Amino acid sequence: MKIATTNSQSVSVDWEPAVISKDGGLYNWPFKPLMALKWLKDYLFAPIQLLHTCLGLVVWFFLTPSLTYMKIFSWDWILTLYIRNVALIFLVTGTVHFWLYIKKGQGSLFQFNKKGLRKNDPRFLFSDQTRENIFFGAVSGCGIWTIYEAFTYWMFANGYILFPVEWLESPVYIIILFLLIPHIRNHHFYFSHRLLHWKPLYDSAHYLHHKNTNTGPFSGFSMHPIEHLIYLSGVIIHWIIPSHPFHAFYHLMVTGISPTWSHSGYDKIVVNKSKIQMEYYHYLHHRYFECNYGHRSTPWDRLFGTFHDGSEESKKIMTSRMRRKHR
Repeated sequence: MKIATTNSQSVSVDWEPAVISKDGGLYNWPFKPLMALKWLKDYLFAPIQLLHTCLGLVVWFFLTPSLTYMKIFSWDWILTLYIRNVALIFLVTGTVHFWLYIKKGQGSLFQFNKKGLRKNDPRFLFSDQTRENIFFGAVSGCGIWTIYEAFTYWMFANGYILFPVEWLESPVYIIILFLLIPHIRNHHFYFSHRLLHWKPLYDSAHYLHHKNTNTGPFSGFSMHPIEHLIYLSGVIIHWIIPSHPFHAFYHLMVTGISPTWSHSGYDKIVVNKSKIQMEYYHYLHHRYFECNYGHRSTPWDRLFGTFHDGSEESKKIMTSRMRRKHR
């Protein structure tokens, strides 16, 4: 067992996967087409991506009010959206939390830190890490998610979007943009996350998220309201590029539930001998703080020198970089 220092706290690390590849996938250089095609195959057919796709289609067609109904702001349809969004968090994030931390369906197999989530800790609201995470995710997170969503639908319904598109007019474009949204979101995440590490924003907002040095599924969407405003702002792109309201919904849905996987605290979820890969990359950010600001599918951490592959060599490079920064 190793002891790693993170943001003035010590964290025991019980499972460490192999170091993360730096090949870049889609952004490899010199460009290798076969590597890019492999990345595309993995991206489109990964279990989590398929789950998001199926869930998005079901929720849009069966659990989202008609756009014509949303031309005028009304508490009934806005409240319907909010309740639906809270239900989505509990359906996805709650199920993963139940399997890993309540039922303990795979024990500590593939768990990064066997100490688990904090209880009876006065640093957290209600003296409980999970309860604080649920509170901020459901109240602030789903609340601001709903505000963005309701305002965007209202804009579509009243013709205030610059380039609205329709299913029958642009089916190929609609499908391509739909499939690309999770990756577009990853680019937005890097730059919004770097902004949140700017000291004034970190001290006023982002510190709350980083209280979770050892993360659980609900930790991912647990943020200060200021951070939620920034984190969920990626939906604004659909106000200015050709988009259907479905794209805006799906963008927000993925942004809301995808932190479940990067904050699960496990490298893999095992169900009936099937293994679903989680995300070690972002766990390293919570562990070391000054690295891996984005997603490993995007090039930004590699380009800006903040890539950490989990090795001792990367740790030394990061430590040296931080010493130079604070001179």
